[in-house]
Amino acid sequence: MRTLVIGDIHGGLRALHQIMERAKVTADDTLIFLGDYVDGWSQSPQVLDYLIELNTTHNCVFIRGNHDELLLHWLKDGQEDNELWYKHGGEATVLAYEKVDATTKNLHIEFLHSLQNYYLDDKKRLFVHAGFTNMNGVQYEYYPEPFYWDRTLWETALSLDRSIKPNDLLYPKRLILYDEIYIGHTPVTRIGRTEPVQMACVWNIDTGAAFKGPLTILNVDTKEFWQSEPLHTLYFDEKGRN
Repeated sequence: MRTLVIGDIHGGLRALHQIMERAKVTADDTLIFLGDYVDGWSQSPQVLDYLIELNTTHNCVFIRGNHDELLLHWLKDGQEDNELWYKHGGEATVLAYEKVDATTKNLHIEFLHSLQNYYLDDKKRLFVHAGFTNMNGVQYEYYPEPFYWDRTLWETALSLDRSIKPNDLLYPKRLILYDEIYIGHTPVTRIGRTEPVQMACVWNIDTGAAFKGPLTILNVDTKEFWQSEPLHTLYFDEKGRN
């Protein structure tokens, strides 16, 4: 049995189908989704439908992303005044939901409510959408928002002086709490990469699927990974978050 982690999907159902096929996913695999299932490409409602159905046949862990939280607020409260969300992928989602019936919307609300802020396995591997800020670990985080909004964990790992060893007093404490940390949220395309990037103990699996990168699925134990085609080639008549 494999443990597979999946990066930010952002409404790209076609890419999700590709990586599931290319990784030859079976019902024996554990699938950990790092969040941001929506906002970007045009199939956000269909992605949620797919994940809800997948959960009936596979062992899935669904982490909460910031875009998922924004969608939940909109579906529940109809908050259309979030201009920033609208410009960063929300517009495609709002348009897509014009064709979704009330029953399906309620199922999506239930699914979005059920998302986990993080997942910690029995091998001290942490899975979280964005990060955490408390130096003592995720269980001490006072507010939930850093789990799906924080960028300081990734920035810390990126900027870490590699000559500093984990037992050094200057070594960031957050980076010694867990053996491995898997995140999405901040696409590695920002540093010119389109494959998973490891910095210190942090593995970033967001390979830019919301923009012009591929979607990635990675075997946590072997680090083998599979990718879709770049999403702008799968949705050639859309802009995504570009």
